[in-house]
Amino acid sequence: MPRLGELHPARSTQGNIRVRMPKARPRARRSRYSVSHRLTRSVPAMIGAAALVVILVAASLTYKRIDDFFTATTGHHINPLAEVVQAVEPSPGTIAYKLQHGQRVNILMLGMGGYENDAPFLTDSIMAVTIDPNSHRVMLASIPRDLVVHMNVQSNPNSIWTNKINAAYEVPYTSIICCVASQYQGRDGGGHAAEHEVSKITGLNFDRYIAVDFKAFRDMVNALGGVDVCLTSNLDDYTYPNYGHGYIALHFRAGCQHLNGEQALEVARSRHAVQAEQSSDFGRSRRQQDIMYAIKKKATTVNGFAKAPQLLDALQKNIHTDMSLSDMKAIYDWGKNLPDSSIIRVALTAPSSTGGGNLLDSYDCGMGSGVSQLCPDDPSFFMIHKFFAAAVFIDPKTLAEKAPVQFVNGATNFPGLDARVTTMLDPTGLQLADPVTYRPSADTLILDYSGGKFPLTTKWLHDWFGATVVNATPTSPAPVAGQQNYGLVVVLGHNFALHWLGE
Repeated sequence: MPRLGELHPARSTQGNIRVRMPKARPRARRSRYSVSHRLTRSVPAMIGAAALVVILVAASLTYKRIDDFFTATTGHHINPLAEVVQAVEPSPGTIAYKLQHGQRVNILMLGMGGYENDAPFLTDSIMAVTIDPNSHRVMLASIPRDLVVHMNVQSNPNSIWTNKINAAYEVPYTSIICCVASQYQGRDGGGHAAEHEVSKITGLNFDRYIAVDFKAFRDMVNALGGVDVCLTSNLDDYTYPNYGHGYIALHFRAGCQHLNGEQALEVARSRHAVQAEQSSDFGRSRRQQDIMYAIKKKATTVNGFAKAPQLLDALQKNIHTDMSLSDMKAIYDWGKNLPDSSIIRVALTAPSSTGGGNLLDSYDCGMGSGVSQLCPDDPSFFMIHKFFAAAVFIDPKTLAEKAPVQFVNGATNFPGLDARVTTMLDPTGLQLADPVTYRPSADTLILDYSGGKFPLTTKWLHDWFGATVVNATPTSPAPVAGQQNYGLVVVLGHNFALHWLGE
């Protein structure tokens, strides 16, 4: 365990030691933490949302057509009597029951390349969706595909397979490993394997999964006759992957334009535009949000309703889920009027040249030194579990205090911890200022400059950080450069840095 004043050594599974020295990054304005990390819906999330709209629209179609669709996507025929019973009196544990009784619902959404890709079952987009009926909010959490996990999905529970999380879904459909456990075999085996491994990372227990491929997205947009999307600047990407093993150049002009399915997919997936505002996480997420809105707008028009049969055809062969019709209807009914302000967008990230990270880092944690990989700062995932369990859905009464909060770093064993914590908590709705470096502190403290004006926020910070509350004045303790002397200031001490690192 490092002593106060030492740098924490990052670990690899081979036992190699390296010193983590985060690159010094200049202070940025408040928007650095609020813009690039409030990730919006990914491509698979857009497909899933639109799919729910389409399925409900399809209620006007013949029973056989709807049954054909559900047989193809879920592997089961519709049981009309059972669906009626579930609609009237949902069984305990079902999604409809949980939503009616104030219990959270967790859905795992997966996006994969499909058969047009040379690795059709790798889920390059992974999103955990949590519905909280008590606070009427939804969390969309992006899980990076390069996050390394030590998986146990084989019949021998002691067998550990180290790979990136995006490989979990493909386990039953390829020969990548042998002896896959029975619960991860069959039609839904990939979804259940992915649920199991993402649950280990997040601590969330998933009720259902939905997996879609990019062909579904493209065909759905085409079935709608295309969508209208507006770009804030040109988008020029010279390294967009084609359907072989090469690249093509993309060129989209600034302004509003009508996109077909392939063009909408290109705009949504592009990662390497030469324009900085388009290549950033925020630029990509903004484009995806605009496309999703365009799809929802088009699908719910009179013209969109008329195209329900074509939409079902587009989705039928390219979506897999263990959701029932009752599940989908319950989610749709609960969230159809949910305002965008009720959606909390978070992402697990590592520091990079384009922005600060939060709970992950980049080093060799099992895949070899030459492989791009992301690793949890806390190998036990405890800090990630704690974040999803107690930090995402902060009580609205606490947020209503609008307490000015600033994180300052007194942990000399973890430079940049203040920026990590600020990035992590920014999407939650807390009123956060830019972080700064503080004097060395062994303990984590809450400097209350408000005279007790923000009791709920103070209590939440005390509980989450295990911090001691200290009554402060504008001059005592003496503030450091850049530190606020009002509201609440959380001094991150050496002890919290050790908790962050799982020590």
